Amino acid sequence: MALTQDDLKRAVAQAAIAYVPNDCIVGVGTGSTANFFIDELARIKNRIRGAVASSEASTKRLQGHGIEVLSLNEAGELPVYVDGADEITKHMHMLKGGGGALTREKIVAAASKKFICVCDASKLVDVLGKFPLPVEVIPMARSYVARELVKLGGQPQLREGFTTDNGNVILDVHNLQIMNPVELETTLNQLPGVVTNGLFARRGADVLLLGTPDGVKTLTA
Repeated sequence: MALTQDDLKRAVAQAAIAYVPNDCIVGVGTGSTANFFIDELARIKNRIRGAVASSEASTKRLQGHGIEVLSLNEAGELPVYVDGADEITKHMHMLKGGGGALTREKIVAAASKKFICVCDASKLVDVLGKFPLPVEVIPMARSYVARELVKLGGQPQLREGFTTDNGNVILDVHNLQIMNPVELETTLNQLPGVVTNGLFARRGADVLLLGTPDGVKTLTA
């Protein structure tokens, strides 16, 4: 019987548990693969102290399993952060934010010693940008930032009816071929009004657990 995408996500979520130290506070991402990881974390909740979540949705799911959720300010530096990606390259550069939680994800990732990315094989790409790049923008800067994104060769589109957990809007940028993700990440973040963008290249993944029909493959930076 062929494995479904959910089977692959579940397999990498199970594999990620091996990277969670005993008696730690673990950073938890957002999205469908992160949800499988939260469900796996529930099985070992007695050997962790709690979690820091990158979204309100993940907070609710963790609390639903009886896992204590702490703020990052309370928790301090985290040993490990586990999250998915919309795209990732073999250089461990990622494009994230399809679920709209990119800013908090980037903050928790930055505060963690190790970033474990959990994905199914369809997310591994040679060049980032086929998936539209999310940019979180303070609402008053929306049209200014959109004009600047056009100058950079992108086609920004407002994510209709969506507000981030931080009260901002998201512009999804289509038609970018991202040859130098570190440079573009920096350029976008310097635009006034941009909170952050969905390129995770300056702080990429340390380990990629890739779900394939032949089992979970481990790639490292």
